[in-house]
This record gives sequence, C-alpha cells and structure tokens, in this order.
Amino acid sequence: MKREKTGFTLVELLTVLAIIALLVSLLIPSLTLIRNTAKEAKQKSQLTQIGLALTAFRTDYGDYPPSSWMDPPPNPGPMDYCGAQKLAEALLGRDLLGFHPKSNWLVADNTFYPLPPIPPQNLDERKGPYLELATTNVFKLGDLYGPALAASALSAYPNTFVICDSFGVKKVTIAPGQTAKAGTPILYYRANTASKTITAPSAPFQRIYNVMDNVPLIDQLQSVEENIADVKDHPLGDPAAMYQNFYNYIRDPKVAANPWPYRPDSYLLISAGSDGLYGTRDDICNFGN
Repeated sequence: MKREKTGFTLVELLTVLAIIALLVSLLIPSLTLIRNTAKEAKQKSQLTQIGLALTAFRTDYGDYPPSSWMDPPPNPGPMDYCGAQKLAEALLGRDLLGFHPKSNWLVADNTFYPLPPIPPQNLDERKGPYLELATTNVFKLGDLYGPALAASALSAYPNTFVICDSFGVKKVTIAPGQTAKAGTPILYYRANTASKTITAPSAPFQRIYNVMDNVPLIDQLQSVEENIADVKDHPLGDPAAMYQNFYNYIRDPKVAANPWPYRPDSYLLISAGSDGLYGTRDDICNFGN
C-alpha cells in the first residue's frame, strides 16, 4: 500500500513563522499605544483628584498652599523645601496623618509634628488627609533616590514626602522586603495673583509663576539620576535665559496681546510623563494640551 506523507514542509513552516512574526510586529505598537493611553488617562485622573483636594484645602484655609522654594529678598526662607514637597504636606501632612494649620512649612515645628506617640489633641487639630493615602503615589525622597540623595541639597530632609505620578518609571524599596513602582514627583506652582507678567526683566518671584519653586528639585533629581545612569536633561531645568523654557512651556498661545500663562489665578501641576523628564511632549499637566 502507498503511504501518504503528513506534516508541514520546511518551506511551509518558515512561511507560517514569517506570518506570525509579521502579525506580532503589527500588534506590539498597538498594545504599546493602548498601554500608554491607559497610563495617561490614569494620570489625568490623579491630577483631577489632586485638584479637588486643593480646592478642599483652600476652603479650609482660604488659599491654596504655597509653593515657594524660598522667600524673595531680603528675607529668604528655608531653601530645601520646594513646591512638590509643600503639596504633599498640605494634602497629606508631613507625617501622612493630616495637615496641621500651624505648620511653618519645614521650619522647626516639632510642636505641631511631634515624634510618636502623637497626643490625641494634636490629631484633633489636623485637617485631612485630603487624598486617599492607599491610592496616592506618595514616597519619601530618601526612598526614591537612596544613598545618592546624600550628595544633593535635599539631603537634609530625606523623610519629606512628594506625590509621584502614575507612570511607575522606577522600582523603590519602601520597607525591608517591600518594593513599589514609583513615578516622578509632581511639580506644583501656585500663582502670584498680584503679578501681571511672566516676562523679563521682572525677577522670577515677581512673575505670576516663579520657576524657582521647583528648580532645586529638578536640578537635584537630575544630578542624582545622572549618578545612576546617563540620562537626558530636563528641559524645565535648563537655566539658560532665566529658565525661559519654563515660561514658554506655561504660556497660553491663545492670548496673543501679551505673554500670559495658563491658569493665572490658581496653580499648575506637571507630571513628567512616561519618559520621566519635565518639559517634554509626553508630560501630563492640568493645563494646555
């Protein structure tokens, strides 16, 4: 009897594999796009929640929390506590147990943020937390940048918190044997509503938004990251022409008569996006495009 051959020939197998490889190559970009779109939507939702929390804070205290890294001359204040850190304290408290209304924003105030055990009356004076802690991406600077933080100007306060975005660009250890995916700190700038300009020759603290409010954090995170790997510079941290990149970045193009920022009467929030760099096209903000 004649025996029939079964199975595929080598040419047929190679053809099938080529087709599968082609389909996979077409599918991967689509999956990446879907994944990035989902992360962007999650980040926009986070900024919305922060916005609602800031509104609640303003209702309680009459204004949004400050974002200044230092007070204008001749009375500069503490220079290790910038907008991103103050945002976390206002919405969560410096110890994550709620904001104390007598906080001096980093100046020694152990009376208001005492070491444990914390007296019940102290907790009764607190407001908030204004965000759900379990779902807020809050991390200590010391956990985010580890020993490398010791070389930065922020080294004196490794236990201060920042709220990070949802992109989870790095893995950090938050407790022995416990790790988490951390994003990049969200930058926070409060508007100086007494000002009517964002242009030179006015000094940054005389403008509607002060670029210096978060520049120390951007500079230090950039230097810390460069100690770990070769990374690109953050465009918002470029000091050329008094950080003009920042003022171009926040300028509302619809206002042609005069350089004018988005949200001149409230605040700006900036996530560095999936690339972890402030000032690039994938940033997610509470303003603009």
